[in-house]
Amino acid sequence: MSAEDFAIYASYQINAGGLFVGTLKVIRKTDGRMLFPFQGAPVLGPYPSRQEARDAAATHGELIVKSDIANPES
Repeated sequence: MSAEDFAIYASYQINAGGLFVGTLKVIRKTDGRMLFPFQGAPVLGPYPSRQEARDAAATHGELIVKSDIANPES
């Protein structure tokens, strides 16, 4: 399994306080399993800029992919 076997969708949204929160979806393409978000998943932020929120989401997505490659969740 490699990083190409995953889809990472990282973006952001604005919260009620006008700050930016990262949004993330990570899907394992080989079986269609959604690895993130999950029940109780952490909130990614808030951040003062949309770019920081998006970057934090992308970084978190890459960490999830690396972790799943090392120890696949079934």
